[in-house]
Amino acid sequence: MSKFPLTNEELLAQAPALFTEEPHYDVSDKYHFIPTIDVIEEIRANNWYPVTVSEASVRDEDKQGYQQHLVRFRHFDDLLHPQENAVELLLFNSHDRSKSFSISAGLFRFVCSNGLVIADSVFETYKIKHLGERDNDVAYAVEQITAIKPKLMQKVQQLESIELSELEKESFAKSSIPLRFDKHLQVNHTDLLIPHRDEDTKNDLYTVMNVIQENLIRGNISGINKDTGRRFTSKEITSISKDVEINQKLWNIAEHIATIKQPQMALAA
Repeated sequence: MSKFPLTNEELLAQAPALFTEEPHYDVSDKYHFIPTIDVIEEIRANNWYPVTVSEASVRDEDKQGYQQHLVRFRHFDDLLHPQENAVELLLFNSHDRSKSFSISAGLFRFVCSNGLVIADSVFETYKIKHLGERDNDVAYAVEQITAIKPKLMQKVQQLESIELSELEKESFAKSSIPLRFDKHLQVNHTDLLIPHRDEDTKNDLYTVMNVIQENLIRGNISGINKDTGRRFTSKEITSISKDVEINQKLWNIAEHIATIKQPQMALAA
């Protein structure tokens, strides 16, 4: 994660697909192509700046340069005055129909360099249509995310105010196992609760969620394949889609716990 906005030269070096100038040959004639870099420039014009980028690996070489990619943006205010957490704008796209153009919201936690993706139940994903006019779609999405920034930070404060007992933390960890591991893969749920820094030794719901998220995404969790009896160690999640799926579902579990612990706190947007 860069401490400063990424230049176009850096974006090109890390994700050439952002600069692809035509769609994959296999798409329909009705497909309205929009270069990702054009939308990046428009988002920049609205005071959000790219801070990290990734693109999916491809098995089919002719999909290289057209594959799914993700750009994370941070608002000028958060770059100027960094806080412990920052709301981010997430731009997804591909040029081979594997992923539609969309803008979502996320949270970045500086203490662990973790990026959470907010669940759709909390924040709507805004689609940028390949058919028709795009300008209003982009402007509207950016406007809505900018407007919801204070509400998302308030949600973080609410999650931080909820203390979990050891049994509740274990229940959270057990509930999160299926997000990453199939039924035949057995892991110790307490391994998901192991913090990797002193700042994560707290018991509030937000910290616990981030600890579990880091262990799920970054891997290095040992377990046993019940079908073969062999031991395994999980690897880091590198798939953009799987990363987003785990983050969103983990946030949903945290929301559910919050409504059980403090029903009066309506966390759903």
